Amino acid sequence: MRLEGEHITSAEPLIGHVHRGAEKLFEVRDYRQILTLANRHDWLSAFNGELGVALALEQMLGLEVPARATWIRTALAELNRLLNHLAFAGAMAEPDPASAARSAVGLARNRVLKVMESATGGRLHFMATRVGGLRADVSNGWCDDVKVALADVAAALPELRSRLIEGDEQRARLRGLGTVRRGNVDSFGLSGVVAQAAGVDLDLRSADPYLAYAELADVLHPISRTEGDALARVECLLDQISLSIDLVAACLPRIRASAGDPIDVRLPKVLRAPEGTTYAWTEGPLGINGYLLVSRGERTPWRLKMRTASFNNVSVLSLIVPGSTVEDLVPLLQSMVFVIGDIDK
Repeated sequence: MRLEGEHITSAEPLIGHVHRGAEKLFEVRDYRQILTLANRHDWLSAFNGELGVALALEQMLGLEVPARATWIRTALAELNRLLNHLAFAGAMAEPDPASAARSAVGLARNRVLKVMESATGGRLHFMATRVGGLRADVSNGWCDDVKVALADVAAALPELRSRLIEGDEQRARLRGLGTVRRGNVDSFGLSGVVAQAAGVDLDLRSADPYLAYAELADVLHPISRTEGDALARVECLLDQISLSIDLVAACLPRIRASAGDPIDVRLPKVLRAPEGTTYAWTEGPLGINGYLLVSRGERTPWRLKMRTASFNNVSVLSLIVPGSTVEDLVPLLQSMVFVIGDIDK
């Protein structure tokens, strides 16, 4: 950044400092091993990362995933979205980590973590997805635990809204800060709450449904604002939390009703994708994630290219940071909801 006093006159996001070469590592890992790496680029949304690669491979193989696995995957994807959004929103509301952990939001997020751990065995890198389904089924009482977790998140939302956007002081701090124009969305390839806050109703869960989202069309609804500033992005983030609560709740009856049904398909010991190219994309918590898979018929991909939301979303910082002050920088960057590993994959 270049400064004149406290005012920022120019800014350039410098990326590549935690680059781990995941896409090259994919080329020497078989398709089962790839999932272990794919959930690490956005460590706040690990399940969604591994899921995207599995969907691309299942599309190429022509696999039909059992219905029970699809409904559980959908619930886990939305629970993971809650974890991501609550991490950002909680940090905005309470900067001190110790206080944040003891807050209603922190306790609610921990409750969601527990149901994710119960279903997957992990609290950060879940590794629940397998090509063709899931590694393991959920327990009989899991849906009841999820229902309690959702109630905790819903109960914490009023406090979160109060601390972030309902007071005059809070709104004044965020209003007009880091404004993204509608035209910037196409120019920079923006997605997620950054695009939605700029007036673009872009959500693949409804625009190009995958998993069980087509059957949840009556629950899905557009989330957008027109102002494009930090306040609009935080409002969209909180709206997404409410939507994820409703989506998970809508999955639970189908998960209960399918108890005992298969959760995966039988695969050969050595899994090879047919020669060809496919592309799959998902609406991750941070925005659109894309997966370009090129196969030469081997047990490892010839190329697996990931399009991650954070890379595009931080590119617009060079345009929206100048004009703000050093004091404005933290809330501006928080409202952009990006993960460093999601940039430098």
